[in-house]
Amino acid sequence: MNDMPRYRTVAGCALLLASLGAGAAACGSTDSGKLSSHPYNAADQVSFGVAKDKKPVPLNKPLEITAKDGDGRITDVTAVDTAGHHLAGELAADGLRWHSTAPLTAGTHYTVHVSTENDDGKPGSRKLSFDTARPPSTKQLKVSFGPHAGEYGVGEPITAQLSTPVKAPAARAVVERSLKVSSVPATEGSWYWVDSTHLHYRPQEYWPAHATVKATSNLAGVKVDGKLYGGASKPLSITTGDSVIAVTDASAHRMKVYRNGKEINDLPVTTGKPGFETREGIKVVLEKQAFVQMRSATVGIAAGSSDSYDLPVHWATRVTWSGEYVHAAPWSVGSQGSANTSHGCTGMSTDDAEWFFDTVRPGDVVKVVNSEGDEMTPFDNGIGDWNLDWKEWQKGSAIQGGGSTTGTDKNDGASTQNVVQASRLRPAV
Repeated sequence: MNDMPRYRTVAGCALLLASLGAGAAACGSTDSGKLSSHPYNAADQVSFGVAKDKKPVPLNKPLEITAKDGDGRITDVTAVDTAGHHLAGELAADGLRWHSTAPLTAGTHYTVHVSTENDDGKPGSRKLSFDTARPPSTKQLKVSFGPHAGEYGVGEPITAQLSTPVKAPAARAVVERSLKVSSVPATEGSWYWVDSTHLHYRPQEYWPAHATVKATSNLAGVKVDGKLYGGASKPLSITTGDSVIAVTDASAHRMKVYRNGKEINDLPVTTGKPGFETREGIKVVLEKQAFVQMRSATVGIAAGSSDSYDLPVHWATRVTWSGEYVHAAPWSVGSQGSANTSHGCTGMSTDDAEWFFDTVRPGDVVKVVNSEGDEMTPFDNGIGDWNLDWKEWQKGSAIQGGGSTTGTDKNDGASTQNVVQASRLRPAV
């Protein structure tokens, strides 16, 4: 009974050999070469720098794996924690030593797979698992990503707020390496340290339209500085809609609006008059308010002066925290398209302002050119991130540029609110 299956197998091979020629000779072989052989147990070939008493592995030393007695070499090492994070490492050119190049995560479980080969080229493998020691203190660095989940324009940056200030360059580099941002479609981007507790992330160019952007933190259990270790943080996912970019030419008194690169409207506008010029540069829509009571006193214009006002305003799209909007200005329709008469806002007819209000969303780009106003600042009055060119932006990275900052450090003095209040004192909006 057992001969029949073997007979049929051999016959099948013979038929295959007859039809394919000598190239099929391997069909009848039971040894197809070294690579197909089952890996041998390499337990005696490699040594781990891990205690054998099952105690938690300390965090102050790298994980080290070595080939013993020069018997063969290590070909690959994969170390993964319970969260699926791979431990970075480096394998020596001679294959005799591998060591981790990133800190071990505290209070977690690792599984390590080691691939080897002996002097004859035969593959071996060994698997090991171990636990790491818990952090020496309960102080944890946590991260809150922004904005809130939702759909935004292509100019919306990802933000990260840290629960504890991080100032040392080396500690900032540890944090930055642990904060991951990815997008589909993929695009190059970088973090910028605004101050010791706030980072912004943006691509070199605007985000692609209809992209999915995800931010995650791998800081949990990672030593940041001294006794400060990273804690768990909630990931963030946002999407972008159409690319909507509005360009206001203050000297031509026109605003052109583009959707996905195509012009969809050309609107007559009025911008800031002399002494109240609209800020030059790239801004991003912060919020939309169907009705706002605008009072000049909030931007530093004294009540009762010739420039004071107290007006009900409709269809207001905000682009700075200090009070610059794109809004309906029915009182200046006669000047729209021909003269600049506002106190810094971009005014348009009620119908046009409603159309603009309905067309844009937070994160959409509003750019002002050919104005005599001050340049839009990067961080202290809204989203001015795009006013830094790419080289300047990269200088704000702790990894690529040393983590230099241009913003006011909220933990070393003034708060964002104070910065905004200071900007209100200049009657530019």
